[in-house]
Amino acid sequence: MNEQISQSDINQAGHLTIGGCDAVELANEFGTPLVVYDVNKIKSQIEHFQEVFKNNDVDYAVCYASKAFANTAMYQLVDSMNCHIDVVSAGEMSMALHAGFPASKMTFHGNNKSLAELQMAVDNGIGVIALDNFHEIDLLEQVLAKSNAEIEVMLRITPGISAHTHEYIQTGQVDSKFGFDLESGEAERALQTVLKHSRMHLIGIHAHIGSQIFELNGFEMAANKLVELAADWKQRFNYQAKVIDVGGGFGIRYTDEDKPLKPEQFVDTIIKTIKQASQDHGLDTPAVWIEPGRSIVGPAGYNLYTIGSRKDVEGIRSYVSVDGGMGDNIRPALYDAKYEAVVANRPADEIVEHVHIAGKYCESGDILIQDQPLPKTQPGDVLVMLDTGAYGYAMASNYNLNPKPAIVFVDNGKATLVTRRETPADLERLDYGLDGK
Repeated sequence: MNEQISQSDINQAGHLTIGGCDAVELANEFGTPLVVYDVNKIKSQIEHFQEVFKNNDVDYAVCYASKAFANTAMYQLVDSMNCHIDVVSAGEMSMALHAGFPASKMTFHGNNKSLAELQMAVDNGIGVIALDNFHEIDLLEQVLAKSNAEIEVMLRITPGISAHTHEYIQTGQVDSKFGFDLESGEAERALQTVLKHSRMHLIGIHAHIGSQIFELNGFEMAANKLVELAADWKQRFNYQAKVIDVGGGFGIRYTDEDKPLKPEQFVDTIIKTIKQASQDHGLDTPAVWIEPGRSIVGPAGYNLYTIGSRKDVEGIRSYVSVDGGMGDNIRPALYDAKYEAVVANRPADEIVEHVHIAGKYCESGDILIQDQPLPKTQPGDVLVMLDTGAYGYAMASNYNLNPKPAIVFVDNGKATLVTRRETPADLERLDYGLDGK
């Protein structure tokens, strides 16, 4: 049995349960492919983050990085936990506002915010805009002048720290599309530029060094560098940073090869580093903000599929195909992400073979899991991929014109459909023929 599954996760019928719900019954009721989130797991991780801050007695904000997964229900859940969020597009901003999330608790990120998006942020009273480049500063000044408005901002800094992670999800190194570079003096010029704009109120500095990080060292280096920068700017420009935002990127377990620390251990180290560095530099300890996404929703998410065809290549491998794939989880094809899975209707059965879990999309690279240990399977079995809550549905597509799956939240035995399954009619609704109608 998979080590992530305990006997308590198996009910009397011998089926896997998720949040107290029978996974096979979920598949039967809502269909597959299906995305399921365990609400208690989400709440528990947020509470662990909040507890660390309270134990360290610092002002803080846990800002959920909604790019990991966003829908109305998720924004409402995060709001109920007294969190902030960060958004990176007009779509995320609009969805959060639609969900009733307080605009004052949103931070707007992105490396190429449009004039229209900045206008939308100002019009709706978004709490903070994380400035990423000089073009954006100019655009925001135009919007603020036109609207006779003011807004709080942060500067995103590229600290020159390369996290030990996949190159596609490294963001803190010098050669990055994000942020103002420290070494070239860009960050200092950005500070001076923003301080001249009376409508922009600079509350602090931000850095994000990457995603799926397992080591503390990068976060310690980033925290120290940001405090050193704050001290330098206070001495030379009389600017006091009220907030230091260290981003997110805390690694989670996907397979038994992953040995991450608990996400709250990263945060505890970050807080202690910032407090000590602030004391060493004679600064008041600033508010510490974090932006976890994956670590909040990743372990809480499950993708349910129905097994269909099988192909045995003698002497090489066997392929077991499911009714989803790269359209609902492109991470394995995009950057060789690893997952594990279990058969929901027989999770405790003896492992008898290793197979490739193949998707249904017309790409040879549509392999969800390579060499997955499984009991003997048959068409109609329900396969559950574990820890799929981050960047699966968020990156979903309609490739091959397949509709996106439904999303269900489960909470202490109750299942709630929070996003319905797309239909072909949904795809056709936005599509015009040659006559433009």
